[in-house]
Amino acid sequence: MKRQMAFALLLLGSGALASAAMAAGAGQGEAPARAAGAPLRVEAQAQIQPQVPASASEVKLSFAPIVARTAPAVVNVYAQKTAQQRANPIFDDPFFRRFFGGQGGPGLRAPERVQRSLGSGVIVDPSGIVVTNFHVIEGADEIRIALNDRREYEAEVLLRDQRTDLAVLRIKTDTKETFASIALGNSDELAVGDLALAIGDPFGVGQTVTQGIISALARTQVGISDYQFFIQTDAAINPGNSGGALVDMAGRLVGINSAIYSRSGGSIGIGFAIPVNMVRVVVEQAKGGSKSVRRPWLGAKLQRVTPDIAESLGLPRPTGVLVQGVVAQSPAAKADLKVGDLIVAVEGQAIDDPESLNYRFATRPIGGKAALAVNRGGKEVNLVVVLEGAPETVPRDELVVRARSPFTGATVVNLSPAVAEELKVDANASGVVIYDVDDNSPAAAAGFKPGDVLMEVNGEKVARTRDLEQLVRTPLRAWRVTVGRGGRTITALLPG
Repeated sequence: MKRQMAFALLLLGSGALASAAMAAGAGQGEAPARAAGAPLRVEAQAQIQPQVPASASEVKLSFAPIVARTAPAVVNVYAQKTAQQRANPIFDDPFFRRFFGGQGGPGLRAPERVQRSLGSGVIVDPSGIVVTNFHVIEGADEIRIALNDRREYEAEVLLRDQRTDLAVLRIKTDTKETFASIALGNSDELAVGDLALAIGDPFGVGQTVTQGIISALARTQVGISDYQFFIQTDAAINPGNSGGALVDMAGRLVGINSAIYSRSGGSIGIGFAIPVNMVRVVVEQAKGGSKSVRRPWLGAKLQRVTPDIAESLGLPRPTGVLVQGVVAQSPAAKADLKVGDLIVAVEGQAIDDPESLNYRFATRPIGGKAALAVNRGGKEVNLVVVLEGAPETVPRDELVVRARSPFTGATVVNLSPAVAEELKVDANASGVVIYDVDDNSPAAAAGFKPGDVLMEVNGEKVARTRDLEQLVRTPLRAWRVTVGRGGRTITALLPG
């Protein structure tokens, strides 16, 4: 730092000399040429006046004032969950179950182990509202918050949102205590090159502050959550920083640190944070008492514009997203969006891929409107979409499969536009979809994933969850299953 400062002062000194020399000749016309051999005269006006810093702040660069304002609002989040280990499969044998009972029988109880995780969080409201990452508290039975001053409190979960990898907690206290909090900024105002600070508890060593810049905006191919739209920073982020704060030079929260790219497990200067504009939406819904996040639904199938598609459309470069399909009676249909339209901007913000559009919609409130700039056949068309939530056209009828089958441990629901939007499957699909899969379950072992659409089981079409419930009541040695996944149809023969 000293070398850099000395170099900066040296440059300023050079600039002062040049300025003084120019000022000496200003307003006096051209100076007469000096005769050969004549002595060089130095005008008294050209003498340099020494410049002395008026205060220490003029020569000292420090983030201490920003840290002093923001660090008390960054907390540690301790999560604990009790996991039941999967017992030996031999205990599922009817012989064992007949003579020794199930896994809960004497001597056969599956062992339990306590799993603990450590992350960071940010207090965003003086009442004790804390934002952290979903993956920090996922499955937790007990959550504790440790403040900057080492006080500890129990916390309750207000809202979990796996799709954005965010969770909102509330500090539990018997008194009307207020807590240090941090103001929310506007991530749309960030620019590449802006300075930023990352605050968290890496590796559990204690609260740590690291400094860097905004390396990139709108990173959409990270693969962390459904809403892939991240701020990239080179401020050091390490395990334990998850859920911590990314703050700007005004001391405002601009992102929640979530992940890093690393081959070693430590920081190599490629970290990712969830933009605060997404955080704000989740926090506001949690404060309103919602247990899940409702987001606007467009009702259109979108495709990234490749160089080949751009060339075929006569575009100078790949830009925007191409509309491949429109769901009947959806907000897109009501706004007169058509197949073949190219959406290039939402509310004046450029769109380069479907993830960017999803983010712009997800950060706007239901009931509002969004202006779309559309390229239709080479002409610019402006459309207005009324923001609505995806409808539940059929009841979900959630079913957790317990009967012995390849689906054991899977949660299935009936498909609707709301479920399709949530799981990112084709909005026109119908039937039954895998909504969740328990770890270490037969369904997980069979390879089922959330978003798999069950089309047929043993030659029988599965239109509703009750159909699957009937089918799994009969134990079989083998199951022929057809599912839809990512636009493909997969048929597999699975053991019973």
